[in-house]
Amino acid sequence: MTVNIGYGKPVTFSFGEEAVEGAIQVSPDDVYDAESGYGFDLGIEPDSDEGVFYFSVSAMDGNYRLTMEFGDDEEASENTVKVESRRLLLEKVETKAGEFVTRSVIANTRDSNLIPPEKFAPGGTEVVLNDREIGKLHWDDKLTIEFNGTNPKVRSLKIEKVDVPTVYLIGDSTVTDQPYEPAASWGQMLPRFLRDEIAVSNHAESGETMKSFITGLRLAKVLEAMKEGDYLFVQFTHNDQKKQWPQTYVEADSTYKAYLNVLIEEARLRGATPVLVTSMERRIFDKKGKIKSSLGDYPKAMREVAKKAKVTLIDLQPMSVKLYEALGEEDSPKAFSNDGKDITHHNNYGAYELAKCVIEQVSKSKLPLAELIVDDFAGFDPASPDDVDTFDMAASPFSSDIAPLGN
Repeated sequence: MTVNIGYGKPVTFSFGEEAVEGAIQVSPDDVYDAESGYGFDLGIEPDSDEGVFYFSVSAMDGNYRLTMEFGDDEEASENTVKVESRRLLLEKVETKAGEFVTRSVIANTRDSNLIPPEKFAPGGTEVVLNDREIGKLHWDDKLTIEFNGTNPKVRSLKIEKVDVPTVYLIGDSTVTDQPYEPAASWGQMLPRFLRDEIAVSNHAESGETMKSFITGLRLAKVLEAMKEGDYLFVQFTHNDQKKQWPQTYVEADSTYKAYLNVLIEEARLRGATPVLVTSMERRIFDKKGKIKSSLGDYPKAMREVAKKAKVTLIDLQPMSVKLYEALGEEDSPKAFSNDGKDITHHNNYGAYELAKCVIEQVSKSKLPLAELIVDDFAGFDPASPDDVDTFDMAASPFSSDIAPLGN
């Protein structure tokens, strides 16, 4: 039997010894291959000592509802679920021995293919990927699910294609789905805070600028799928401000604003809602223990564009300042990648806290998206962050000491 969840009816997989009616029974020996279209993946067996396993299913571009039953007859379990390149959907779903609970989430998947342009029209048939992206889970032809946590136990998994609104994220390394520990971004944490009525499609990538996002056909990939009722979250500054990158540099008060307005109008043309996000600061403290801005006039320029174009603004810059200063010079490195040696890119804790900052401002906005925040989000004040020393998230098993592109 060949499975591709982009076609036909929902597909259910059963992982327990006791078969689930109407489900495909999966054994530990069922390793993913293109012929069957499903199986355990990435070389980790479900009963290994890793405490994590991956399950992949062949899939077309789109949004999918994952309905999972967690639990075990004899053991307690704790389950954290990520998809594709460590995009967090659920964390710490706990069950006691003999207890089973069901949770539902929305996952988005895509490949790099584009709808071919008309004859003689400019464009391309594929997104221009950088060398580090080739072969990564967020650009392949399957949906990969990471089951992680303390003794993860999943009894069944139902996957069905759904038509729900989508939040498209575009930006740089501080937004992208970082594929390897210890780096992480707020974009890959965002889905955890949204209900199973909306998807997050993260198209941000390390090293990108507004210009390169367009010329590399990344924007084309977003726009060909965007529809009425969707959202476009835009966060660009860190790389756009670099004069030493003359091909993509934009000046704060002119070309930066012009490109932002292009993105706003492209979203509105398709009935989607644009949302601008000011970039978080880099971790640079002055002698008084305060964050010294490295973003120049770009946050100010974005605020001016948002006001003039009547676009919702998520003002992440001042919230990041509050977060870093609340942690202080001693503890704030614990929110950053590479054991704090990186002053731009975050780890799981820093990304999680910044995602809370974004969700906090969404909750106070007039966006319909505010109604789709999960019930367990109780608000967030970056001046009183979660305890960095007790923060605990199930780490993915693959890591890299190569820094993300950009700085």
